[in-house]
Amino acid sequence: MSKEAVDAIVSAIERMRPACAVLSDRIWDLAELKFEEKNSSGLLAKALEDEGFSVRRGVADMETAFIAEAGAGKPVIAFLGEFDALAGMSQIAGIAEQRSLAAGATGHGCGHNLLGVGSLMAAVALANHLKDNGIPGTVRYYGCPGEEGGSGKAFMVRAGAFDDVDTALTWHPAPFNGVRSTNNLAVLEYYYRFKGVAAHASNAAHLGRSALDAVELMNVGVNFLREHMQQDCRVHYAITDAGGRAANVVQARAEVLYLIRAPDMPQALSLAARVEKVARGAAMMTETDVEIIFDTASTNLLPNITLETAMHENMMALGPIVFDEADIAFARRIQKTFTDEAIASSIRLYQIGRDVFSAAKIDGAMPLHLGLRHFEGYPHFRAGSTDVGDVSWVTPTAQCWAPAWAIGTNPHTWQVVAQGKAPAAHKAMAHAAKALALTGLSLVKSPELMKAAKAEWMEKTGGKPYICPIPTDVMPGAMSR
Repeated sequence: MSKEAVDAIVSAIERMRPACAVLSDRIWDLAELKFEEKNSSGLLAKALEDEGFSVRRGVADMETAFIAEAGAGKPVIAFLGEFDALAGMSQIAGIAEQRSLAAGATGHGCGHNLLGVGSLMAAVALANHLKDNGIPGTVRYYGCPGEEGGSGKAFMVRAGAFDDVDTALTWHPAPFNGVRSTNNLAVLEYYYRFKGVAAHASNAAHLGRSALDAVELMNVGVNFLREHMQQDCRVHYAITDAGGRAANVVQARAEVLYLIRAPDMPQALSLAARVEKVARGAAMMTETDVEIIFDTASTNLLPNITLETAMHENMMALGPIVFDEADIAFARRIQKTFTDEAIASSIRLYQIGRDVFSAAKIDGAMPLHLGLRHFEGYPHFRAGSTDVGDVSWVTPTAQCWAPAWAIGTNPHTWQVVAQGKAPAAHKAMAHAAKALALTGLSLVKSPELMKAAKAEWMEKTGGKPYICPIPTDVMPGAMSR
């Protein structure tokens, strides 16, 4: 790619950065939960309309899902945006101590305020570049709600929203800069709702049938099951209804939510069938009834090394992010809230020991990642799950990461929220936007790259059609609470 093209994309995104930082901060303020992101979604859609994109709202029966499009013809390049927050993650921005804005309120504990706006910047920059230079191609921004436990993208894939997309690109805030190929886990979520018989817990206990006992027996049974499942599988739960607060009542109702993860969806479904047997066994032992309610699911991610290599090369061309002393000082204050083990774990998890631009060892002494991690060219195991996986099964997909957080930061923590409005986070957001836009331009200008990415995707899918793990009668947000 020519230096002129790179400079044009970079300059366009830098011009957008001040206004987009304000937009990202506004979405941080709103902190709307899955499928409730009306204001956040509306702000992003309006910003794209102002840039000349046509917008289709209410995609896949989700009020807050939308697709914005500019340009015409092939290829169709999709940028994925997210904007949902997390419950109970309220935190004052810009301070290095845990202090909520409002007790129990929501907060952007995974940086989706940055993610959605960064992808928007990439889409706008690429669309304008194609238009200004008379280059054919369609740029789409996918406004994807409910990533946090809602599988919004899976519903969009199920509805055929990606059927004509040639490739999809996205990013995520992180403590490091670069591309890290990952094999994420498939995940299934079920509610197990037990119904028993209430009774006085002392003088008529023999007449009661405890739904809470059933939940506890199920949890014990699943904990014994852990020894007999594959090593890379994960099962975790939360008791969502303990049946009440009176200890002298045999609880007639109780409910537990399970997340069941495995390296691929067939394994996840197989493990879920075993968990179901445990649940039914618990009901049998307690003479209660159990209702098993499917909530949502996401398929495992298919990494595309061809696309990831192209993205890494573009990040090399961009060079490192330039953080100033104030950025580093705030990151250092945040980092002081972590243990040495957490910092070391972060470095191991993201494998940022080798750097493209510096021979210096990354050991946490510098609180922000100032370089670019080495790209190995093969995937790593990652125990998390994402609905980006469902997109990756219908079109070649790649993502990069940008250092919006101090080294040692883990997602879904108050430290993420505290850093969500920081100038360093805005710089990382713009940097990711540049990498995405340049990768999109590489695909538009190189049919050979696009062909190679699709060939790798065909090989990995084995030519098998995507089967959505969400039953057709399950609608978005059906179990949201």
